[in-house]
Amino acid sequence: MIRLIALLVLMPILANAQTLTPAGRVIVKADLEHLGGLSGIEVFPDGNFLAIGDQGRFFEGNITRINGEVRAVSLSNSQIILDSKGNPLTGYHMNAEGLAIGPDGAIYVAFEGNHRIMRHETITAAAEFLPKHPDFRTLQSNSGLEALAINVDGILLAIPERSGKETRPFPVYRFDGTEWSQTTSIPRDGGFLVTGADFDPDGRFYVLERAFKVPAGFATRIRRFTFVNDKLTDGETLLVSRTNRLDNMEGISVWVDENGQTRLTLVSDDNFNPLLRTVIAEYLVND
Repeated sequence: MIRLIALLVLMPILANAQTLTPAGRVIVKADLEHLGGLSGIEVFPDGNFLAIGDQGRFFEGNITRINGEVRAVSLSNSQIILDSKGNPLTGYHMNAEGLAIGPDGAIYVAFEGNHRIMRHETITAAAEFLPKHPDFRTLQSNSGLEALAINVDGILLAIPERSGKETRPFPVYRFDGTEWSQTTSIPRDGGFLVTGADFDPDGRFYVLERAFKVPAGFATRIRRFTFVNDKLTDGETLLVSRTNRLDNMEGISVWVDENGQTRLTLVSDDNFNPLLRTVIAEYLVND
């Protein structure tokens, strides 16, 4: 096992205290080839996690908590993502951005560059390509399918990073197992762009967003919506971080730990840039 050194730092304080409680934040460092660019994460009740990186890799690891707060992270495995022929992804096809795990354990990965979604039975299995919505061909090259989430009924939702105009809502694409449709959207608000999404056990839909300002840095926002009859409604803001407190957060996992507590786990994308960091942060969901 490759151990990662984790340094504790202070959490931002601009969470909705009635809904979210900070539960630790670590900066992760390791001398490991290909580690970085983490853009999606899914956490399991035992504390283990699966993440994806911009260079077309899966990462398996574990988060250590003391008194319910994140204290350290260890990494146990790195596996290159395979295409439909069982070959490693390369070049234009590598940029993995969104991650979701279905009720049956199937792994779904969203990509930008070559905008598509792939399904894997396991992290070592060859991919199965999902059909494409016609809109996928029109997405911007570096602002494609960023957020991916699946609910208990197996309905998959995907959201691009940008909507095309600041006044245009983010389109939300729904896959029912056969085809995609665009039945709903979420409003754009301020300079935030979509970077991740997940469902909680009650079927509520969480959207992670990021804004960047020069020279202040990154700001993070989390919004939550009700998903009923293929529509997202009743949006509420759960967190808005001060700039440069939560880094370039791109992945979110909403999950229930062994004590029955719902948690949000966030991961940041360091873009393989020495000025940025790989950060894992958690919040407890109070309602």
